[in-house]
Formats: sequence, structure tokens, C-alpha cells
Amino acid sequence: MKLTTKGRYAVTAILDLALHEDRGPTNLAHISSRQGISLSYLEQLFSKMRRQDIVKSVRGPGGGYQLSKQKHEISIADIVDSVSESIDATKCQGNGGCQQGGTCLTHHLWLDLSNEIHSFLSSITIEDLVSRKEIIQVSAKQDRSEENSIQAVLSSIEP
Repeated sequence: MKLTTKGRYAVTAILDLALHEDRGPTNLAHISSRQGISLSYLEQLFSKMRRQDIVKSVRGPGGGYQLSKQKHEISIADIVDSVSESIDATKCQGNGGCQQGGTCLTHHLWLDLSNEIHSFLSSITIEDLVSRKEIIQVSAKQDRSEENSIQAVLSSIEP
């Protein structure tokens, strides 16, 4: 069972966006800096998530991205699904060709597990996560680190 980087990064980026929504639209460069995800990769993910109505873009100065729905309306499964990520514990990607073109003995077991995982992720919303104490603490630490980095850059260019 494996959730790939695409799904993990998409969830991380949306969580970052939600945690900073009180500041207005969030620039992908800020998410990239805080989360250590390449800007070009974020652009690809956000393009897919925009098409699936998870986020909306705001153009112009101070622009960036915002959630297109309320935090309680977006599940983790919605995010993972929006970037075409499959949560699949089967060996055959769910198509039944796991054993020389046929179905293996454990196919339905792993298919049931995949469905349970999807159901579990469907039951968790962004709102559920942004209210968790440990997530708030990690976000605050990342914000302080980003602010310190900005201050270091500014002080290096000031006379």
C-alpha cells in the first residue's frame, strides 16, 4: 500500500493554504518555502486541483490561491482524488489482472482495504486537521523559520 508523493504533497499544500487563509491568497512560492516542495511541482498540482474546484486562483498583486470551498467541505480523499492519485493496495491497480491476467486469491481483500482507506480519508476534512494542536504548532514553527530566513536575506542586503 502506497500513497505517492503527488498525493502527500497535494494534501500538505492544501493544509498549508488553509492554515494561512486569514492572510488572503497564498503565493505558491510561500508554500514551497515552508513545505520544501518545488515550485514547479506545486504549479502542476494546483493546476489539477483548480480544475477539480479544490482551489481558485486570484490574479494580480497580492494574488495567489485560496480554497474554493469551506474547509469542512473538502476531504482528504477529495484532494488526493483531484490530483489523479489512486489509493490502491492491490497488485493489479484494481483491474483483477494480478495473476497472469486473472484474479489472485487475495485480490478482494486488498480491494476492500483500498476502499476502507478511501472511506477513512473521505471522513477527514481540512477543518479537522487545521484544528489539531500539533498541526498548529508545526505551522507556527514553519512560519517562524520562514520569517527568520526572510530577515536574514534582508539584513544581508541592507548597508
